[in-house]
Formats: sequence, C-alpha cells, structure tokens
Amino acid sequence: MQMQENHYNRADIGSYFACNVFDDEVMRDRLPKTAYQSLRRTIDEDMPLDPSVAEVVANAMKDWAIEKGATHFTHWFQPMTGITAEKHDAFISPQHDGKVIMEFSGKELIKGEPDASSFPSGGLRATFEARGYTAWDPNSYAFVKDGSLYIPTAFCSHSGDALDKKTPLLRSMQAINRQALRILRLFGNTQTKRVLTSVGAEQEYFLVDQALYLKRKDLIFTGRTLFGAKPPKGQELEDHYFGNLKERVSEYMKELDEELWKLGVTAKTKHNEAAPAQHELAPFYERSNTATDHNQLTMELMQKIARHHGLICLLHEKPFAGVNGSGKHNNWSLITNDGYNLLDPGSSPQENAQFLLFLCAVIKAVDEYADLLRLSAASASNDHRLGANEAPPAIISIFLGDELESIFEAIEGGTSVKNIRTSNLKIGVSSLPPLPRETTDRNRTSPFAFTGNKFEFRMVGSQASIAGANIMINTIVADALMQFADRLEAADDFKNDLQLLIRETIQKHKRIIFNGNNYSPEWVEEAAHRGLPNLVSTPDAAPAYIAPKNVALFKRHKVLNETEVYARYEIILENYAKVQNIEALAMVDMARKEILPACIRYSKMVCESLTLKKSLGLKADAEEKLASRLSDLLSCLSSCIDDLDNTLLGAKDYQASAQDLANYYRSQVFVAMQSLRAVADELETIVGAEYWPFPTYSELLFHI
Repeated sequence: MQMQENHYNRADIGSYFACNVFDDEVMRDRLPKTAYQSLRRTIDEDMPLDPSVAEVVANAMKDWAIEKGATHFTHWFQPMTGITAEKHDAFISPQHDGKVIMEFSGKELIKGEPDASSFPSGGLRATFEARGYTAWDPNSYAFVKDGSLYIPTAFCSHSGDALDKKTPLLRSMQAINRQALRILRLFGNTQTKRVLTSVGAEQEYFLVDQALYLKRKDLIFTGRTLFGAKPPKGQELEDHYFGNLKERVSEYMKELDEELWKLGVTAKTKHNEAAPAQHELAPFYERSNTATDHNQLTMELMQKIARHHGLICLLHEKPFAGVNGSGKHNNWSLITNDGYNLLDPGSSPQENAQFLLFLCAVIKAVDEYADLLRLSAASASNDHRLGANEAPPAIISIFLGDELESIFEAIEGGTSVKNIRTSNLKIGVSSLPPLPRETTDRNRTSPFAFTGNKFEFRMVGSQASIAGANIMINTIVADALMQFADRLEAADDFKNDLQLLIRETIQKHKRIIFNGNNYSPEWVEEAAHRGLPNLVSTPDAAPAYIAPKNVALFKRHKVLNETEVYARYEIILENYAKVQNIEALAMVDMARKEILPACIRYSKMVCESLTLKKSLGLKADAEEKLASRLSDLLSCLSSCIDDLDNTLLGAKDYQASAQDLANYYRSQVFVAMQSLRAVADELETIVGAEYWPFPTYSELLFHI
C-alpha cells in the first residue's frame, strides 16, 4: 500500500483527502437527486432505508470502486474479537458465453452472510449454527482499500442477536438521542432533530525494530514482553515526551498520515509520548460510530505501514514492564445536528441551566454505573496498565476543575457563585502575545475528566475497540436523562423543579467528583471511604455485566437483550483466560528452551574459569561468588518453570465456570508467572550480554 507519488500533490492535502471514500460529495455527484435525498434522510434523521434506493446506491458504488481499481467488495464488520473482519467477493458475474460482467446488487450491498461459527458468541449460538448476517450501516461511508470496496456493516446471528460491537453502539446512540431530545424540548428547543455523540480517540503506540521483534517469541505471541529487566535509563529524564522525531519515525508518521487522509481519517496531531519508543496520534472529533470505524482503520494501518519502514507497531497496553503504558483517550461529547455542543458551559456556566442539567446527568450516570464504565476498559492486557504511569487507577471518579466545583458547591449550599475566570495569563514577557486562560487545568490522573466542553475517558486500552466504552457512556447517560425528563415533564413548575433537581443530583452524587491526584495511596483510602468500587482486575469487573440493575438498564434502553448481555459476560472471561494461558505457555517455552540453556552455558563458562584459577593457585573470589549466585538462581528458575507448568495443569479443574476459570488464572497462574519473571529478570542482570538469548529492553527501546 505504498504511496503513489505522481498521483497527487503531497502538500495539498485537500486534493486527495478522502479520495478513497464514497462520501457525501461522491454520493451527491453520482446519485440521482431523489436517491441522494432519501439516503441523506436515512443518515441524518435515522430513517429506515428505502430498498429501491439501495439498488441505485449499489450500482453507483460499484462503478466508483472499479474506477478506483477495486475488483472485490467486502462487508467490513467488528466481531467481539475486538478487531475487524472481512470476506471478499469479486464483482464478477459469469455469463452464458463464458465471459463475465461486473455486477453488484442492492441486496449484496444491504446484506451479507458470512460464516459466524468461528467468532466469539458467548453461547448465542451452537457451533453447528454457522449462519450470520451483516447489514450495511449507511451512517458510515464505504471506502476502497487494497483493491476492495469496504462496506461498514453490523453483524448479527441467525436469531437477530448482536454478534458485534457496532450494533449495540448504534442502539446506544439511538437511546441517548431519544432522551436528550426530550430534555431539549423541555427547554423550548423545537428545531433540533437529532442529538449525536461525538468522539475523538487519541491513540498511543510503541515502535520497535522489526529485526529485534522477530527474535522475541513473547512479542510475537502476546504483543508484550513477558521477560525483561529495566534498562539503566527509562523515562526518568522526561526527554522523550514531545521531543524531536527521529528520522525513521518521522517518515513512518508521514506515510501513516497520508494513507489515513486518503481514507477520510482526520489524523491531526502526532508526537512522541512519555516513554522511549512511544508515540501518539490524535484525530478530530467525529460521530461515535464513524470514530469507531476510523480508529479500527488507524490501528490496522499503524501496524501495516510500520513494516514498510522495518518497524513493528505495538498496540499492547503494557508492552514493557516498568515503562509507561499505552492508552486510548476517548473524548466524548453531545452535539446537536445543528452543531451545538450540549456540554459547552458558555461564558456563564452558573447561569446555563441546560448545560448544568446535562452535566449533572453525566455525573449521576458515572456514579450509579461506575462498575460498567470500569468494565468497558477491562481486559487481560489493560490490567497491566491501570494504575501505572500516565494511566488512571481502577477507581472511577470525575474531575471537574475548580470553576465547576465552586459552582456546584454554591448551588448545593444555596450561596452566590464566585467568578474565578481570568481573561489572560500573565507570563511576564512583554513581547509575548496574551494567552487566553482556560477555566480548568488538565488532570492526567483522572479516569473521567471534564476538559472544557467534553469528557475525556482515559481508561480505554490502546488496542481496544472504543465501541465498548461508548456503548456504556451513551447508555448510562441516556438513563440519567430519561429519569430527568420523566420528572421534569411531570413538574407543575418547571424552573423551580429544575433547580431542585440540579441541587439534589449534586448532593447525592458529589462523592464521584475528585479533583486531586488519582495515583496517590490516599485516594485509594478516600475512595473506599466514599463507597466507590475498586475493581482491580478483569475477573473482578466482569460480573458487573450480569448485575440485575445493569441487565435491566440495557434492556430498558434496548441496547442489549438479556441473552446478549450474558454472552458478553462469558466472552470477556473466556478471552481473559485464553490470553493468560497463551502468555503462561509462552513463558514456559521461553524460560525452558531459551533462558535456562543460555544461563547454564554462562554458568559453565564461569565455573570453568573458577576451576582454572583455583588449579593455578589464583584468587577467584568473583567467579566463586558469581557461580554460587548463578547456581541458586538457576535452581529457582527451574522450580518456577515447573510451578507454572503445574499451575497451568490445574486450570482443567475450573473449566465448568468461566468466572471460576478467570479467577484461577488471576489468583494462581498470574502469580506463578510473576514469580518466574522475577527470577529470569534477575538472571538477565548478571548473565553476560553475549549469552542472553534475546534482545533486551535497552535494545528494544533505544535502537531506532
């Protein structure tokens, strides 16, 4: 997928931005006016699609895609693996004379039938029930990539249950739209037709040299280093963050931007992140389902393009122990179809009752369903990251900033609001231009921070689909808005009851607001005192799916039915156990076949030196001390390998329950893995470099 230098002017991004996307401009140009207007109603107003229009759209899509070099089409969907899936069919249709013509029907556009038997289902269907359906999502634009027309779709079983991440996301968007419109109507807004959730997903990642990567089985099999002693230098000097881009990295980022722009992904910002070899890409904000599609494309292209430059892109949340982990900052807001941000406080937030009500809805939602929000970021890989450097802990809280906190305190106490807004920053250098001062600082330790006119959910893992987090946020906020609307629609005095509702919400849910350092041990104690849940691991968080109040929530807003909820509960636990099992097997393999033999060879060399020196009557204190230490560690390493092996065998006794199996992997297998790693990492610090069997952290993090 190398760039075609002669096809466009690199400096003129507008000349090729979205050139491979069947977007609004292309549709307006290629579709008859009535078909275009009908499709726009479907997209803009969530109206049912006219089947006759699909036939017209399919033909136009096919012609356009063929002009772009496409020979195939694929229904591109997002199963519950967390990655995307695609099956490619050629446009060709055989004719009686042995020739073929290029065809693509409205039926093929609207519906596909991929084999669903090998995707995670959590018991939604038996193995022999293979039929699954994909349904075109007109809200997401089709695009051409690698010689195929990609059609974004939803994915469901033969019974109609959602087998993907997109379907519940679209349902949650409908739910919050319904409830937000009820609130707007109460404030006299009769013009807004639709309320959309807008998302910007900042993506963190690591780049390592491909040649080094291929020498590490753990990176190949698991995406993270299962062994590795800390290098002499890490991120202590804070010299990598926003530092100069290395030439090789810069060239990679340049190609990545260009390929993303061609697919309509609004890649905006790129920079070095806090850890050595870590970087970040941030896009503009988009509709939630489009942002989800684009983030999946971003991750795919990050990994594919890295290989063009002899690099490997690591998306694991914690590829290097003791080093900054990678997250995905999910910036979420509510936008009307006419462009108004419902979370914009305006110039006088204390007088903006509509803003305060929507803000209170988010606060109420996060407090009442903190377990679901934590669950949305739960995975075996993200468990390594939460609570570490630059990552929020497993405790959900909200950062509001000083201004909003003072407004809330005044409302709760019935006092006047102190204006803390300052027009400009005073830097003390006359030649510098005046800088407008934001009313709130950025709290990088908060998992759910208000940042001006949006909430930044920082817990999402770097390789996770953002669909999960946004399903949860949309649904829980929709529920809070529904309760508000039910009460205010029945109120005799709207203004008076509105004031009471805002005050009561603040009083009841203020425990979730915390503007301090979320990394501090004191906060863990304070959070426990406030009664906030601390779900440390995925097995701890998973039961939130099937808690009666949460099952009722999903059913109430028609986001997930009970069967779909239980399926996702099973899937997250099954995935956790499988990931831990793969990692443990990889550890045993590497320790037994690579680390142990290498250490024995080194120990043999040391012992031979010791024997020689003694035979010559020379002093051999260093060799004797080293030989003794190696002997002890090798014995311990061998025991730890056997212990992990035996612990893995014990997992067979817990297969009947996904929860019990996940708990076993967390409490037994994971602990045995940590013990094995500790011994191996200590051995790495004393074994000669020429004997160590694979690249070290020093090489991986500083080689590019």
